[in-house]
Amino acid sequence: MVWRKRRERREPVLDTIGSLFHLRLDARDRAGGKPEPARARAGNGRAHKNGKNGNGKSPRRKRGRWWRRIHASRLAYWTIVLGIWGLLALVAVFAVISLRLPPLQTLVVPPRPPSVTILALDGKPLATRGDMGGQSVPLKALPPYLPQAFLAIEDRRFYWHFGIDPVGLARALVVNLASRSVREGGSTLTQQLAKNLFLTEERTITRKLDELVLALWLEAKYSKAEILELYVNRVYFGAGAYGVEAAAQRYFGKPARLVTLGEAAILAGLVKAPSRLAPTRNPRAARDRAELVLDAMVDAKYVTAEMARSARARPAAIVRQTGPGAVGYVADWVMESLDDYVGRVEQDIVVQTTIDPALQAAAERALVEELTAQGPKLGVQQGAVLAMDPNGAVRALVGGRSYADSQFNRAISAHRQPGSAFKPFVYLAAIERGLTPDTVREDRPLDINGWRPQNYSKEYYGPVTLETALSHSLNTVAVRLGLEVGPQAVARTARRLGIASKLVENASIALGTSEVTLLELVGAYAPFANGGIGVIPHVIERVRRKDGRIIYARSASGVGAVVAPRYVQMMNRMLEETLLTGTAQRARIPGWAAAGKTGTSQDFRDAWFVGYTGRLVAGVWIGNDDNSPTRRASGSNLPVAIWNRLMVEAHRGVPVVGLPGAMEQPSYAGAPPAEIEEGPTPPAPVGPPREQAPLDNWLLDRLFGRR
Repeated sequence: MVWRKRRERREPVLDTIGSLFHLRLDARDRAGGKPEPARARAGNGRAHKNGKNGNGKSPRRKRGRWWRRIHASRLAYWTIVLGIWGLLALVAVFAVISLRLPPLQTLVVPPRPPSVTILALDGKPLATRGDMGGQSVPLKALPPYLPQAFLAIEDRRFYWHFGIDPVGLARALVVNLASRSVREGGSTLTQQLAKNLFLTEERTITRKLDELVLALWLEAKYSKAEILELYVNRVYFGAGAYGVEAAAQRYFGKPARLVTLGEAAILAGLVKAPSRLAPTRNPRAARDRAELVLDAMVDAKYVTAEMARSARARPAAIVRQTGPGAVGYVADWVMESLDDYVGRVEQDIVVQTTIDPALQAAAERALVEELTAQGPKLGVQQGAVLAMDPNGAVRALVGGRSYADSQFNRAISAHRQPGSAFKPFVYLAAIERGLTPDTVREDRPLDINGWRPQNYSKEYYGPVTLETALSHSLNTVAVRLGLEVGPQAVARTARRLGIASKLVENASIALGTSEVTLLELVGAYAPFANGGIGVIPHVIERVRRKDGRIIYARSASGVGAVVAPRYVQMMNRMLEETLLTGTAQRARIPGWAAAGKTGTSQDFRDAWFVGYTGRLVAGVWIGNDDNSPTRRASGSNLPVAIWNRLMVEAHRGVPVVGLPGAMEQPSYAGAPPAEIEEGPTPPAPVGPPREQAPLDNWLLDRLFGRR
């Protein structure tokens, strides 16, 4: 019997508490586990004191290098894959956007919007209108630092990119993300040009993508020099100035080729925010922005630090901006009328007007100063003045008290009741049917189907001559004459002389209850000043291109004779008496024969005076835009005062010209000591026009001996 050596059974003993933290499973302790190779076990044993394995190397460090190599290779792979897909997506987006745009091969740079230079009668500029105020300037004609200023502050890598600057876009993206707002756009000059030429100002992703496509197209079609030249001649500089030439003239009063380095810095700084940085509006902000431009130019090595210091030492002098004044009303009228003369304006043109600068200034001064002095007392806020020569050429036009406050042209567009200023057409219709200034008619109360027109003084003078009735503005006689010749005849006479507004043909037409414009009324008085020739009021004399080619010249043709000379003589005799003994005695012009008529509408809402000499016809309207009543402003006070100031100045030092068929020199003999006050037009009949009652016909027959 073989006896085996009996083994002693041992229990596990934990000699230290710390041993608990070193318990770990061995591969042999697992089910089916196999013993590890000796080399592996050596590595899995207790670490050496220096933290290295048996090979003397750190296992973690070795694993980290291997893992980084795997990550780097995967990162490179996916970067390439995503880059390819991103490029394909970008191409697809560009393709879709290109389909939305017109075919690129058909795109052409649109012509520069035309400018309209408006000249006065003496050939001096009055105003410049249109989308652009300056001429296109070749790049080589500009000082080199001017285009360089734009490159330094707006697009430093202009000559290196292809229309889109990836570096600029990335920088803008980082800045915008960091600030959580849109602070930078990353647009190149080419992108800005594309937007200015072809796109709107809307901020949408679609518009931005359109801009990118068009920028690429511009870069493919034009050279860098051509793109830069287009840019400086199209960019907006604020204050209505497009292009460097217009901006230089607007802000510095000089052509772009003469701007200094400091002025160039201001211009380049403007394009970021033209309205906010305009030196006429915010000089401090404009100077601060110009400092940044100069620093950028030094950094880009376009100028030296010494040149920048010199520019700072001589700051740009900004031309003081003056408002357009009343000339703005003239310029607006010219622009509205151009289409009738030359059609659509597609190139730069020069418009020669009939405006006399001295007379224009005198008219504006008379209106503003008299309104300032008397307006508050009379409750009047607005007014208009228009003067023309006897042939219809407008010499002065003031459409309101302040063009800056209101561009509404009250001389051209406002339709208001002329009141008694309409009466000359009633009297002309009467004398053309056989009556004379010495014809007598009754001034007494009148009742027409319940309408009872009255004289302003509430007094009646019985039998009076037509001359006295017109010069003293007696309402009842005017209404009787209107009924005698017929409202239709009165309307036809007014239209023949130039009234184009709608006239209501009823009994009240004789008192000027139908609304007209100041332009119409002054033009309709012109035949009395020129011997009976109808006129077409006009302000445009000639239109030419910049190269001097005439595209429109006014001819001497007109509407021809509208009043026979003998009737003109009679009308001038009666209307001259208005200034001698009637309601407009304060309108007298020393040494000159003058005639005219006052007018006041219902409730003193409108006050007029239209008068003339052999040299000039002028009219004045005053009132309120909301048609509210004034405080007894009538044609015989404020309008006469304005008219007289203008006409006295206009006739100073001018050879005397008499009225057609009237006395050469006015006679002031027999003028009453007290002036006659012009009263308002009595209220018109309520309701639609009605036929005259038989009793009224019978009364007129008895009074006037009508057969």
